[in-house]
This record gives sequence, structure tokens and C-alpha cells, in this order.
Amino acid sequence: MAGNKKQSSISKADTIEKMGEYWDVHDFSEHDTDAPDVEFMVVCAVPVEVELFSQVEQQAHLRGVSVETLVNMWLQQKLIEQQSM
Repeated sequence: MAGNKKQSSISKADTIEKMGEYWDVHDFSEHDTDAPDVEFMVVCAVPVEVELFSQVEQQAHLRGVSVETLVNMWLQQKLIEQQSM
């Protein structure tokens, strides 16, 4: 925004610094907007040995699902087994 002096539509600030100051003391929920609610999915990365990952990829392919789906299914099954012990 530097140089073009446009104002932010919500904060009416004309610099990044002023926008930052505005959002330091205001919350997005204070403003009635037509913006839809957004849901986020948190994804975690876990290192897996290359050979093990390759085997999981093969199993996922045989089952017609993604690696992520297969790993989540297997982890859920294992947790259920552990809880029933």
C-alpha cells in the first residue's frame, strides 16, 4: 500500500503500520461482513522411513485410497484396539 495511499476497507488505515495498530485493538468479529465462515484443517507432518512409506503407498494404491486416508484409517483402528485393552 505504500505510495498509493489507498485506504483499508475496514480499518480505513492508509499504511500497513496503521492497519497493524487498528487490528491490535480490534477483532474481525466486530465487523458485519458478508464473508463466509472458514473452516481450517490442521495437518501435522510425521517423518516416516522411506521404505515404510513406499509400502504404505502400495497398500493405498491397492485399496484405491490416498496415503493420507489409509494412514488415518490405520491409526484410528490401532487406537480403538489400544483403548479396548
